[in-house]
Amino acid sequence: MDIRDYIDDVARSVAFLSRIRVPQRHFAGHDGRLSATVRAFPVAAVLIVLPAAVLLGMLRMLDTAPLFCAFVVLAVQTLLTGALHEDGLSDAADGLGGGRDRESALAIMKDSRVGSYGVAALIFSFGLRASALAAIMPSLSPVSAALALLAVAACSRAAMVWHWDTLPAAKRDGVAATAGAPETAAVQVALASGATLTILFLLPGVSLLGIASVALAVCAAVFAFTDIVRDKIGGHTGDTIGASEQLAEIAALGALALAL
Repeated sequence: MDIRDYIDDVARSVAFLSRIRVPQRHFAGHDGRLSATVRAFPVAAVLIVLPAAVLLGMLRMLDTAPLFCAFVVLAVQTLLTGALHEDGLSDAADGLGGGRDRESALAIMKDSRVGSYGVAALIFSFGLRASALAAIMPSLSPVSAALALLAVAACSRAAMVWHWDTLPAAKRDGVAATAGAPETAAVQVALASGATLTILFLLPGVSLLGIASVALAVCAAVFAFTDIVRDKIGGHTGDTIGASEQLAEIAALGALALAL
């Protein structure tokens, strides 16, 4: 693996997964497809969430109330990503929940309006993540809490790649379809790096049993969601890929809250 190509893939991943501006030199000669670029998703996620993680550590050092701290950190994280994954979650919830069949589900997902399923999904996502993060903080040092947030970022983006790779594209003209199917080697690198970063970041403050529970929870949540998507619309969309990231975050933080 050429290190320069990998650095370019990290930069492209940061640009794709967030609102952070990246120098144009990293896109020279790139065709816009993400087939190989997905290998860098977990590392890019760590860079994107790093400011929120640093803020989390600083607020905990100041003994800020855990729940307030959790919502502030999630707000910063959402601003950095441009609510990309939250948008996918709300659209996927509306389509999968309100669609009578495959065609209606896809049509609802394409609609820019947010329905009751989407609103409920967002409320539950922010509520569950904030409450779980607040529950984790008293059991971890400020540094360990910040590292845990980075671990969740890495494993949730690896989960995105797994969902993307497992299903075919549900639409030929969708964003995920035009971006290209992930290459097998890129998927393997994403999953390996995601798992490695998750373990390394959690080890300072979480037991091996706790780390195992995080892995199990994320795998179960994304596997179950992928199965639902397969049955409902027969393949992934950009919205279901974003939703898989949100579900992985919720599962990881929830597992940590129960383990600590």
